[in-house]
Amino acid sequence: MNISKTISYAMIFIGGVVAIYANAQTNQNQYILIAGIVILMAGIYRISRNIKSRKETEDDTQNNS
Repeated sequence: MNISKTISYAMIFIGGVVAIYANAQTNQNQYILIAGIVILMAGIYRISRNIKSRKETEDDTQNNS
């Protein structure tokens, strides 16, 4: 696994933990919750950038036949 994927998965994990931690407190800190969600979404975006669409994959298969 390359370093970029490792960083992306770490961002997803850390963002999720921070968001859950900020939401679990009785006196919620909204800024920490927002920061956790932003980190989580940035990690998801980094992972989704590298996934090919199904249509492109099907087109490649049809062109090679």
